[in-house]
Amino acid sequence: MRRLVTVLAVLLAAAAAAVTPAHAYAGAFFHTQNSGNRGVDVLAIQHLLIHGGQSAPTTGVFDAATTAAVRAFQTAKGLGVDGIVGPQTWAALSPTLRAGDTGDAVRALQVELNAKRRLSLTATGEFDAATTTAVRNFQTHAGIDSDGVVGPITWKNLVWHHDYADFAQNLCDQDPDGNGTAANWGTAAAVAQLEQAARAFAATGAGRVPVGDIGFEHGGSIPGRSSHAVGLDIDIWPIRTDDAQCTGGRITWQSSTYDRAATRELVRAIRAAAPGHVKLIFFNDPTLISEGLTTRYDNHLHVRYCEAVHPNSLYSC
Repeated sequence: MRRLVTVLAVLLAAAAAAVTPAHAYAGAFFHTQNSGNRGVDVLAIQHLLIHGGQSAPTTGVFDAATTAAVRAFQTAKGLGVDGIVGPQTWAALSPTLRAGDTGDAVRALQVELNAKRRLSLTATGEFDAATTTAVRNFQTHAGIDSDGVVGPITWKNLVWHHDYADFAQNLCDQDPDGNGTAANWGTAAAVAQLEQAARAFAATGAGRVPVGDIGFEHGGSIPGRSSHAVGLDIDIWPIRTDDAQCTGGRITWQSSTYDRAATRELVRAIRAAAPGHVKLIFFNDPTLISEGLTTRYDNHLHVRYCEAVHPNSLYSC
């Protein structure tokens, strides 16, 4: 009898495991987004706001119009009205989707899949065969029950998943510790804010922005950079007077080819691209420190972005 009870218990446990979706990443959460943020998570929010009956731009920039739309949505749903998209607002915005669905919520899903899995789905707003395949593949990748249905767990893990920086135009990869392209992942906001800063800096004619490590695809400490565990820390090397920061090797603020004026403009571009979301910029140049632009730490720029609310207080704005 005891053996029968044991066998039944094992079978019941197995059955429960079979029908209960796995939580892919134990620390997964919805990245809080608000005014000043940019990136694919913001773009998804904008599409989801439209799905929820609000008027919102689809620029990927969390501007005044997006804040107003979030407040209107929160009011309509009986949520706390603060214009900030935290876990409760994300959950209210994100409907369960499956094959055959259409509309702006599906567009939100498609742009998230494209960024987080480096795909090229056309954001048609139609949950078609290609989207179904992409969803199933993401669920498998994330360790979630691969049923092709986008419910709360899939949404949370997809939003939490890191984005890959685009090195095709205004960035270059100056890897200091041999971590390679595996360490070029960050939160969607951090990546987009870096890319915008690089675009603005490129307009000055001082060349591309040399990026060291950001983080791994699913977070966690990386060799030589223990602080790069949450996708919100980015290492950047100073700018050179010969504009050869991508080809001539890394320098410090004490090097003869260090371009303080250009590096100052880069720091300003980083701050302007993410208003309210740059926690600190560490860099040892005493002049930039005296100007209030950086904080003493190391001989490269270490940019720490932040979110309005983050589980780790070091990354709360």
